[in-house]
Amino acid sequence: MREITIFSGTAHQELAQEVCDNLKVPLSPATIRHFSNDCLEVQLNANCRESDVFIIQPLVPPVQEHLVQLLFMLDAARGASAARTTAVIPYYSYARSDKKDAPRISIAGRLVADLLVAAGANRVLTMTLHAPQVHGFFSVPTDHLNALNVLAQHFRHYDLSNTIVLSPDLGNAKSASNFAGLLNLPMAAGRKHRISDDRVIIDAIVGDVERKDVIILDDEIANGGTIIEILNRLRERRVERVAIACTHGLFCGPAIARLQAQPDIAEIVTTNTVPIPSEKHLPNMTILSIAPLLAEAIRRIHNGESVSSLFVNTL
Repeated sequence: MREITIFSGTAHQELAQEVCDNLKVPLSPATIRHFSNDCLEVQLNANCRESDVFIIQPLVPPVQEHLVQLLFMLDAARGASAARTTAVIPYYSYARSDKKDAPRISIAGRLVADLLVAAGANRVLTMTLHAPQVHGFFSVPTDHLNALNVLAQHFRHYDLSNTIVLSPDLGNAKSASNFAGLLNLPMAAGRKHRISDDRVIIDAIVGDVERKDVIILDDEIANGGTIIEILNRLRERRVERVAIACTHGLFCGPAIARLQAQPDIAEIVTTNTVPIPSEKHLPNMTILSIAPLLAEAIRRIHNGESVSSLFVNTL
């Protein structure tokens, strides 16, 4: 059987190393540098001829830098006669650009998917797309993982007898329903209207959250505007303990300051799909690793086994 060869760009080498540790394979070296005119050069410093190559690179800030690194690495692997090349993208940031909601704009989620395939991706492995329909933008086999089991396992250690799962908006309600099912809990959902990139209005909550412990589940936290708005609605309903759970903890701009200023947040639980620097670690923050999950998915892809069976209760 051909070998597994794993490379990483500069976006999240800590996660890539942890995945390799789980698989008991080395993280193969790569050289990434800029010329004096700012052009990028990528070189894969390990033989990948007839190998099953996986390139781990979440699209995190600076997004365009990390995207181009990934494109160049895919092209380099193809040129080096890799048997198959899989782009492992724990966070696909362009999933937020999934439709034409204003005149004369690009549907970037689809365009970037096309670029990845054009660069040499034979397969894509990603996690918790902001808009599930983005899965259909890829013209190569794509495995769409989720972290619901990882998050649910964390909360199973708590007394959940008075707890309800809350989705901040109806678009995330299916994931929240699956998460609630894993914990055998009821669920509720907010009705959200987005005003701008950093401003939303939640004008109603569908479901009984009065005097409940609440787990707010979202796919990602960027600037924290949605969380602050839903907290305002929950205070009106005199809820008890509030925990926040998300897959992608981006915490951009004022997010950390906003969350730190909310005394009624008991816990923030996220995963390491994106790097979270130490200055963004709050005392009430828990970061769960998705490296074992990614490693198992890579192992199954390599061996031709089912990946969807990992999520039999969360699809």
